[in-house]
Order: sequence, then C-alpha cells, then structure tokens
Amino acid sequence: MLNSSRHHTCLAAAFLGVCALSVQAAAPAVTKAQPAVPGDQKNTLQEQYHSVTRQTDILQTYNQHIKDMLASQVEEKASLEKQLQDIEVTKQEIVPLIVHMLDSLDQFIQLDLPFLPKERKQRLSQLKELVTKADVSNAEKFRRIMEAFQVENEYGNTIEAYKANIELNGVTSSVDFLRLGRVALYYQRLDGSETGFWDKEEKRWQPLSSGYSNSIRNGLRIARKETAPDMLIVPVSAPEAAK
Repeated sequence: MLNSSRHHTCLAAAFLGVCALSVQAAAPAVTKAQPAVPGDQKNTLQEQYHSVTRQTDILQTYNQHIKDMLASQVEEKASLEKQLQDIEVTKQEIVPLIVHMLDSLDQFIQLDLPFLPKERKQRLSQLKELVTKADVSNAEKFRRIMEAFQVENEYGNTIEAYKANIELNGVTSSVDFLRLGRVALYYQRLDGSETGFWDKEEKRWQPLSSGYSNSIRNGLRIARKETAPDMLIVPVSAPEAAK
C-alpha cells in the first residue's frame, strides 16, 4: 500500500509539472497579441485622414492662387508706375499744346471772314482768361478749346442771316448780313438801298451793283427759313492759292 501511495504521488507531481510547463509555454503567446480596433473607430480615422487630405489640397490650390494674384499685382504696379510717369510727361506737354492751339484759333479768326466779330472775339477772350486760371484743370481747358474749334468748324457748313452794325465810309450803319459758309459774306442796308460783300484780297467791304440786290435779299430769306432753298446768283471771291 505504501508503494502504491508513493506511486500515485509521483504521478500527480509529474502531471502538475507538465501543466506548469504548458502554462509557461502558452503565456508568451498571450502577451504578444494586439487588441482588435473597433469598426467605428476605424471609420472615424479614415474620415479624418480624407478630411485632412482635402484641406491640404484646398490650401495648396489657394496658395497657388495667391501667388498668381501677387505676381499679377506686381505687374499692375509696374504698369501704373509707368502710366504715372507718362502722365507727368503729358502734363508737361499739354500746356504748350493748349497755348499753341489758342494762338492758332486767334490767328484763324483774324484771317477769316469778319462775321460775328463780337461773339467770336468774346469767346476767344474768355478762353485766354480760362487758360491762366490755376483752379481749372488742363483737361477742362483743352475741352473748352476743342469746343471753340468745333464751333468755328460748323460755321463752314451753314448759312446764316443776322443784323449788326457796319462801318461804311466812316459811318456806322445797321445792316443785314448774309454768310454763305466761309465762302462769302454779304451785307445789305435795311432799306435795300445798298448791297455789298467782303473782299478777301483787299480786306475791306466792296459795294455790289444793284443787280445783285434781289439775290442777296432772297438769300437772307432762305437763311431765315422764310422761303424754300433756291439757287442764288451772287459774286464769289476766287479761292486763295495754297501757300
């Protein structure tokens, strides 16, 4: 019996030893295993990754746009600086141009037919006063001079009848004037007793024969729109030779 008990004790001890070795062999495998990531957490991480990627792309695109804008602004700045330099040059050149144009207008009026002398001289005088004013911009001065040239230009395309005074043989008289563009300028006394024209070569008034009285009278009525346009037979000075 004693031997049997001793035999069972040894078997039990051997069994426990084997179990201990099995536990020790299995333990390292348990410590090396990683915990599984839940599905919801994995999806969240993926969404965060895609969101960061999109934001990165947006920022890169925006940065490139800013670079392009800065490059464009640099070019525009250079262009504006060039324009400012040109403006300064233009300001320096516009003043002599205005003065020259005004002198040309003055000379043109002096050499032209002497119609509406008071009105035209007054316009010229106002322009001469205007160009000396410091509170008027050069652009406005230039515009006003151009308007005056336009008015003078239109005279050449119209006919006109008006009353004014004229000095004939040292005597001032009131007469009717007939202007045919810039071709000819005639006068006729209010009672029709005398008719004449401006002689461009002699630079003075010359009387016309009484045979032209009716033509000039008819021309005055046409200019005043009192009758329909019709052919006029009137003397016209020969055109001046070009110089």
